[in-house]
Amino acid sequence: MSMKEFGRLVRQVMETLPKEFEPYMDNVIVDVAPEPDEELLRQAGFTEDEIAAGETLLGLFEPLDAGGLALDEHDGPHRLWIFRNPHEEEFDDPKRLRTEIRKTVIHELAHHFGWTDRDLQKFDDNPDPFGDDAH
Repeated sequence: MSMKEFGRLVRQVMETLPKEFEPYMDNVIVDVAPEPDEELLRQAGFTEDEIAAGETLLGLFEPLDAGGLALDEHDGPHRLWIFRNPHEEEFDDPKRLRTEIRKTVIHELAHHFGWTDRDLQKFDDNPDPFGDDAH
């Protein structure tokens, strides 16, 4: 799939987010990229061994560095990255790909809201946490 097609799919997925997310999206830029570079993987906490082994990210939420200000005291945007290649390599079925992109978006935004990986485990382990309405 081309980056343009992937970007269009991510936009479609963003339109399906629960309404509860809307107030938090005003200050978020959603970007797509083929894959994270090594510097971004290091910033996300990957070790050199993990990077060498090919471990990667499906997405990443980069909060704006507010310089000590509370998140609601600045106007700059946060950035949500969604990576095409890792998604396509792991999920070759179009319906499953769409579901997994949506799960990635919600997972990364949930970290922004303060949820931990443990909080998200049940959600992440569910192959279709949205039912047929998300497709």
